[in-house]
Amino acid sequence: MIPKDYAEFEVTLSGSQPPPDWPEGLKSLWFDAKGDWEASHDIAQDMHNQLGSWIHAYLHRKEGDRFNAGYWYRKAQRDFPEISLREELKNLVEFIIINANSNI
Repeated sequence: MIPKDYAEFEVTLSGSQPPPDWPEGLKSLWFDAKGDWEASHDIAQDMHNQLGSWIHAYLHRKEGDRFNAGYWYRKAQRDFPEISLREELKNLVEFIIINANSNI
C-alpha cells in the first residue's frame, strides 16, 4: 500500500525492501532515503518520463554533479531548486503519493 504522507513513508524505512506494489519512483526514493544511491539511480535511469528525469536530477544534485543535475532538471522541465536536498526528497515523495493513481 502506498503511504498516505511523507511521515508514513519514513516509517517504511525500517524495512529491508520497499513494498513491491509501490510505483518505481517511490521505490527509487526509498532506496535513496536508506542511503543506497546506486539502487535508487538504477531505478530512476530506467524511468523514461518526467518523474524519472526529476528523480535522476535530484540524485545527481545530491552527488554534487551540478552540470549533470542541470541537464536532468531541464529534461524534467523543472528549475534547479534552491531548497535543501531533504526538502526536495520530501517534495518528490509527496508528489508521487498525490499522483499515485494518475500513472505518472
